Amino acid sequence: MEKTQDWYNSLVTVLGPNPYLKAVLIILVFTVVASVFKFVVIRFLRKLAAKTSFEGDDHILDLLQQPLFVSLFIVGLTQAARVLELPDHLLHIVLSILKTITVYIWASFAIKFSKFLLYQLSTDANRIRMIQKSTLPLFRNLAMIIIVLVAVYFLFIAWGIDVSAWLASAGIIGIGLSLAAKDTLANLFAGIFILADTPYKLGDFIVLDTGERGQVTHIGIRSTRLLTRDDVEITVPNSVMGNAKITNEAGGPDVKHRIRLQVGVAYGCDIDKVREVLEQVAVDNPQVCEEPAPRVRFRSFDNSSLGFELLCWVDLPVLRGQVLDKLYTSVYKRFMELDIEIPYSKQDVYIKSMPSA
Repeated sequence: MEKTQDWYNSLVTVLGPNPYLKAVLIILVFTVVASVFKFVVIRFLRKLAAKTSFEGDDHILDLLQQPLFVSLFIVGLTQAARVLELPDHLLHIVLSILKTITVYIWASFAIKFSKFLLYQLSTDANRIRMIQKSTLPLFRNLAMIIIVLVAVYFLFIAWGIDVSAWLASAGIIGIGLSLAAKDTLANLFAGIFILADTPYKLGDFIVLDTGERGQVTHIGIRSTRLLTRDDVEITVPNSVMGNAKITNEAGGPDVKHRIRLQVGVAYGCDIDKVREVLEQVAVDNPQVCEEPAPRVRFRSFDNSSLGFELLCWVDLPVLRGQVLDKLYTSVYKRFMELDIEIPYSKQDVYIKSMPSA
């Protein structure tokens, strides 16, 4: 900065005693420098950016072009104002206005750049998990609020306003708002953590510890919505979802879902035939997956039956109900055809003597 100031001083000395001529010449010099930077340096950087694999560098240069040009021009205006030797109060006003314009230009750039950066992160396969298309408006608004607050802070400094009292007031207001909106803030932070941790995603079938089961249709900042098999939509606050035990039926390495069909047959039945029938029923159903293959397990000796269980897989959890219906129907029909008895509760009544007439 000292070398630059010396250069200015030597320049204005050469220009003579007329301060207005000096000011105009300084503005012209910085205008030329800004134009050279805009039309020469930026174009050179564009050629370098065209050789990179990142597609967003051209857009970043487009965003930087105008703020850099205006900033260099404002530097010229600042030096010209100093050369004019204006009164202190008038010089302070002029410099504060120029600083205000600079803050506005760079705040606008920061807002546009944050929107671009957040969009790139939301579409990148290796992105930060909490930045998704559904949370993009939230992070854009947060970035805008932070940028505006920083810009206001620098505006206060530019005009020589003491910000300590304002910061104290803002802290008190922030504490009051946080206490008044604690439930809303709890849902907000829980929603961010859910999107970051992804215990479930859109389309998953989940079961809550309170018994509700449904497909996730919306993950918002405040709540999560589930659509049950009865076409009833349940809205659960994210603060509840964040503390609940959730069973994700579509979780794991695959979305396939295993279903269990429990069958009891009477004692004395041919268990090999029962096993064969159950396996064949599963194989004949086109909605049952071939891999993993269906399997039958002999589970228990019950009071009046032998307990078998058919284990098979379906492609999606939503198919569980209809596939179980078809499997139970087919098993019953096949057992009836092969005279395999399915035991059921019976009561025998013995009459020792008939009442007298």
